Amino acid sequence: MKTFADLKQLLKSDRSHLAAIRVALLGDSATQFLATALQGTGVERGFDVALREADFAQIERQLLDLSSETYAFGAKYVIVFQSTHKLLDTYNALPPEKRSTLADDRLAFIRQLDALFANRKERLIYCNYPEIDDGVYGSYAGRVESSFLFQVRKLNYFLMQSAHNIYLCDLASIQNKIGRDTIFDSSIYATTEMLLSIDSVPLVAARMFDCILAAEGRINKCVVCDLDNTLWGGVIGDDGIENIELGHLGIGKSFSEFGQWLKKLKERGIILAVCSKNNEETAKEPFIKHPEMALRLEDISVFVANWENKADNIRRIQQILNIGFDSMVFLDDNPAERAIVRENIPAITVPELPEDPADYLEYLYELNLFETISVSAEDAERTKQYQSEAKRQEELTHFANEADFLKSLDMRCEVDRFNPYNTPRVAQLSQRSNQFNLRTIRYTDTDIARLGSDDRYANFAFSLGDKFGDHGLICVVILEIWADKTLFIDTWFMSCRVLKRGMENFTLNTIVQYAKDHGFERLAGEYIATPKNKMVKNHYDTLGFTQTADGDRQLYTLDVAAYSEHECFITKVHNEIR
Repeated sequence: MKTFADLKQLLKSDRSHLAAIRVALLGDSATQFLATALQGTGVERGFDVALREADFAQIERQLLDLSSETYAFGAKYVIVFQSTHKLLDTYNALPPEKRSTLADDRLAFIRQLDALFANRKERLIYCNYPEIDDGVYGSYAGRVESSFLFQVRKLNYFLMQSAHNIYLCDLASIQNKIGRDTIFDSSIYATTEMLLSIDSVPLVAARMFDCILAAEGRINKCVVCDLDNTLWGGVIGDDGIENIELGHLGIGKSFSEFGQWLKKLKERGIILAVCSKNNEETAKEPFIKHPEMALRLEDISVFVANWENKADNIRRIQQILNIGFDSMVFLDDNPAERAIVRENIPAITVPELPEDPADYLEYLYELNLFETISVSAEDAERTKQYQSEAKRQEELTHFANEADFLKSLDMRCEVDRFNPYNTPRVAQLSQRSNQFNLRTIRYTDTDIARLGSDDRYANFAFSLGDKFGDHGLICVVILEIWADKTLFIDTWFMSCRVLKRGMENFTLNTIVQYAKDHGFERLAGEYIATPKNKMVKNHYDTLGFTQTADGDRQLYTLDVAAYSEHECFITKVHNEIR
């Protein structure tokens, strides 16, 4: 973790090549150092942050007045830091009989914000409240509703339940990790009104920026793990299964708990892969036979164990998974292997694991590598989906041409409107899709629900399956109805797991048929370039659209009447689009 001085120094570097982003920071105390740290963290993570820092104690006016300077600034993200310390001041000023309403009063304001930002283009990031125990009731405070500690805990609990259109930034967990005596310096606060110590500011800025990156779709999707002395103690090829360290005693406990953490990530939807210098049969043995091994082979999406260099093996894993290196994390106990992977695959995240395996988890907890702003029911099925993809890749090697392979897959696609069941996955896919995303617009669950009920839009959610299994919901198209019998493709994004399956052709066939059925004469599309979506730069050209100009915008149009269906080998099995 960089120090505050490091982050400040980064602001002196050339930022002209970085992605520009506008952020507004609102606090109830002095936030100058936090603002600097946010901008420095932005540089570290590839962003040039234009930041507006509001005067403190202006939060309610700035947020509830739609003509305020905050909204005029045009920020993409608005960060609100309402501190526990100032909340305590409010509590102390209340009559004793009113102190039990503190959390409810603050929650009323938060719910007001939640409703407001359901229809705002800005995204609101709201910090929760690290605990302060004022010592009035001691350990009994948790049973006295009017105690300050009770109110803070109640507020944080109901904040998690009430924030639907607000991204929560978990500062309470930072204090839990480093302690209140580290995050807060009473002498600095007394002289500067700063509630965060200089040592804690980089940690807080990093957690805030984690939320921004997750909302921008920059998330880690996969963990690639070494085996010997990473998932277990010892060398399986030398020590044998009976002598590797796993279990409930000694250092084996640390490896077992590390495996349990990885399994929870897998259950959340993070892809697990293995990359080990080992004989494959030997490397798999603990997953099959060891009673203390938390992970089993069915938890691993791609298992690569051989004697080739790990950088090449990680490239092989990446090709099978078809995800970016910048969404992969490589965990290995060996510093030399970590250095080789870093040098050969600069985009991958390679944490510098501590020498002592007992410290692995605490170190990784602090890095917060798997921030997310949404989860969906399909996440739990992701490992099976990627295991199926590995089988497809193997199957492809048996065919002389791609068309015969695609026919053999027996692909079936279900096309639905947006509905309460698929809304979380549609929103999640919009937030995570970077490469195959024509305009890269991010949506929340609330956005999708609103678009699904708006007569000015037609929406399509595509789910694909084949003989190897279900891919799940993998493609979304949102069409905006224009007045001149034109359907504008407001959104078209797709999971890269189904590239080269003919899904682009099937999708276009589907929306053209919808246009014909409803009397539209043209489709219009737009490509907005980002650093990650260059793969679809020629998407509309390839599909037969014609480039046209519309002011400063470069559009692509397609004559519906002249369109002939593109070849694909996908059968539509269901259709709710009318």
